[in-house]
Amino acid sequence: MIIHVRVKLHSNNPRLEKIANDKYIAYLSEPADKGKANLQLIRFMSKEFFVPQDKIKIKTPISRDKVIEILQV
Repeated sequence: MIIHVRVKLHSNNPRLEKIANDKYIAYLSEPADKGKANLQLIRFMSKEFFVPQDKIKIKTPISRDKVIEILQV
């Protein structure tokens, strides 16, 4: 499954908002430094889709517009 996520950093209220079937906005509190924001995004996606964190792959780790692949369990 492929999901598209727009990332917004420095949020006081970190959350994941669904805006369409395969589109989300992620409000993250962690900085983009050393992949901390990507790790927080993986944790959010893991909880949203009830899959282990190692089954979530970020295809575009540098971009704010993330393409995320969720592997079958």
